[in-house]
Amino acid sequence: MKPQQKLLNSVDCCVDEALEGIVSSSGCLSLLRGHRVVVRADLEALKGRVALLSGGGSGHEPAHAGYIGSGMLSAAVAGGVFASPPPASVLAAILSLRDAGVSGVLLVVKNYTGDRLNFGLAAEQARNRGVAVEMVIVADDCAFDQPSKAGRRGLCGTVFVHKLAGALAEEGCPLDEIVSKVTEAVKGIGTLGVSLSPCSVPGCLPSFQLPAGEMELGLGIHGEPGIKRSKVTSADEVVKTMVDHMTNPASQSHLSLKSGDSVVLCVNNLGALSCLEMAVVTRSAIHYLEGRGVRVARVMSGSFMTSLEMAGVSLSMMRADQEILRLFDAKTTAPAWPNLSTVCISGRSYILDPPAKDMQETSHTEGPLSDVMRKALEAVCSSLLQRQEELNSLDRASGDGDCGNTHAQAAKAIQEWLQSHIVPGCPGQLLSTLAGLVQERMGGSSGALYSLFLTAAAALLKDGGDPAAWANAMQAGTDAMRWYGGADPGDRTMLDALCPAVEELRRLTTSPPGGHMAILQAAVEKAELGAESTRDLTARAGRASYIATVRVTLPDPGAVAIAAILRAVFEALGGQK
Repeated sequence: MKPQQKLLNSVDCCVDEALEGIVSSSGCLSLLRGHRVVVRADLEALKGRVALLSGGGSGHEPAHAGYIGSGMLSAAVAGGVFASPPPASVLAAILSLRDAGVSGVLLVVKNYTGDRLNFGLAAEQARNRGVAVEMVIVADDCAFDQPSKAGRRGLCGTVFVHKLAGALAEEGCPLDEIVSKVTEAVKGIGTLGVSLSPCSVPGCLPSFQLPAGEMELGLGIHGEPGIKRSKVTSADEVVKTMVDHMTNPASQSHLSLKSGDSVVLCVNNLGALSCLEMAVVTRSAIHYLEGRGVRVARVMSGSFMTSLEMAGVSLSMMRADQEILRLFDAKTTAPAWPNLSTVCISGRSYILDPPAKDMQETSHTEGPLSDVMRKALEAVCSSLLQRQEELNSLDRASGDGDCGNTHAQAAKAIQEWLQSHIVPGCPGQLLSTLAGLVQERMGGSSGALYSLFLTAAAALLKDGGDPAAWANAMQAGTDAMRWYGGADPGDRTMLDALCPAVEELRRLTTSPPGGHMAILQAAVEKAELGAESTRDLTARAGRASYIATVRVTLPDPGAVAIAAILRAVFEALGGQK
């Protein structure tokens, strides 16, 4: 097995280059020469106030440099990937803050032996130099029922502490008061993680193996395995398992949480979950907590303390009273802190009723054209359903193979509508109704294009349906498709069949009544020739434009569908097959 590929320049230089990338892309941060220390660029603004310093191993980005800014950290120290920073760098950061004139320095340290030792040593050395230094240990891990002597690990709940302490420092609170308030708040913070994959330090093999279909519960942020392995279940079930474990009173590591309590919830991406998955997990967590009678006051969802490329999520909860929420809501310029609302999540009605549907359909009446338009629609639906697999097969060569299915969905929707509705005598009303059906039931770009065509065409058929009006309506519909879709004839799309047919139909505006069927027949034939010509065209629009030209040798399925629709209408009107 080889180490997983990563987009880096060098394993040895990746941490330094990452820090440079973070700092150089921000106008508010600076690097301390010779150290992996990031500080506020405006250190002079800290004069007379308490400064906050945190840090730890790299690989947890955006922690910790992402939380530097007014109202949060003053500086952060980075170690190697998953390695505690050396005490010399921690001391250099403390002394830089001292030189800026701060009244004291609070170290926020996650409960890992290396971090405690290295930050602790630097703290003692700084005190010997006359600096007022205090250290708060964050141990928010809820994984172990009976923690070892080392205690509970420090996890993503540390970010809560950064925020609370930062807000207090920004208000000018003295060091001892900040320590007292934050120490009390830490008692109400708990975190638990779950992952669908391990992670790997650059240049190394994954930290553990996880078979497909299994997940690891209670793992740390340094790639260490968790306390329990089980089959992957639904997001709802995973969240329930996590919250139940975190709040189980039988565990020495549990977070005490009862009905009526108010919490701040952090749904933290451990590195590689998609935004879609994160949103689903966030929904599950809110619903489950509210189902237990817990008031969810605030929610932050995103990447806050990662574990490289681990495909997992952690849940952090902090019991919150009004003072905690006030500090949590306080403004900060830290780039990784989310722009959150101060509105309570629980109890908020977030579903709005859409505008009332247009009730014009209730006034529809049949007319002289109703029967013939019904017959034409039935013929079109039948033709599309018969050609479903043919269109799918053509689409597999240049798309996702569902062109026949999408047209069949539209056909079935129209058939269902025909069974329970009259066909209005006004062609404009019919086309408007069809546009709504297609938009709702067909989906995708095809649904949008057909709905555009029908909507634009309907506007020209409100006052009747003589041949000239139909010709003008077809032209208006085609123009709308071209304008909004961005394609033209020759781009290997449905327009290669539609445009020549519409051009032929323009003759209806000047031809005598006896020549209408001949014009329609000529239009159908031009559409069929246009569809066939797409074999030799290079796709310049739509999904097929991303496929290598040599692989696309069949006609465009959209153009074939247009030709089939026009042929069905022609035959329904009495034309010869």
